[in-house]
Amino acid sequence: MASWETPMNLPTLVLASQSPRRAELLRRLGLPFEMVPAHLDEGRLSHLPPAAMARALAVEKARAVQRPGRWVLAADTVVALGQEALGKPRDTAENRAFLRRLSGRTHTVHTGFALLRPDGHLHNEVVEAQVTFRTIGEWELDWYLQSGEGLDKAGGYGAQGLGMVFIESIQGDFYTVMGLPVSRVWQRLLEYGYFASLA
Repeated sequence: MASWETPMNLPTLVLASQSPRRAELLRRLGLPFEMVPAHLDEGRLSHLPPAAMARALAVEKARAVQRPGRWVLAADTVVALGQEALGKPRDTAENRAFLRRLSGRTHTVHTGFALLRPDGHLHNEVVEAQVTFRTIGEWELDWYLQSGEGLDKAGGYGAQGLGMVFIESIQGDFYTVMGLPVSRVWQRLLEYGYFASLA
């Protein structure tokens, strides 16, 4: 359960995630939430194209933790080179292989999110950003891999952490790369009545 206290009289969101990055973004917004991780076998959807995979995983996570009368927010991020998804590395060797492939190239980050209203209405969409890496030296790979940061992140790097040093440019929303397209989520919450008590 989030410890953030907000003066706004807003419903508590059920965040279908255990991601500290998504939790931190909701805390920054001052939105009350509780984290309820959805335990899914994500591998069974790996046959889908990256954008479709991000969308499907977000929807499944939302459905998995659905509570009657509650707002639910779920998201999933897929990093892709072309139509090939690069998931979370299984080990340091695979993390190195991912970063070597991303070095000096542009890849796409697809973050799907699903919003379930208390009445059961489901909205879902995918937001994309293009990320360009500069060429990474071998000693820099050694330095980064020693941190272990990339092992629990899609694509094997964290844009908000040490991985920031590899990024030359981002086209699109930085927070999409971080794992939650904040502006778009806020707009959908507004559109679907989450902030009705403040209007």
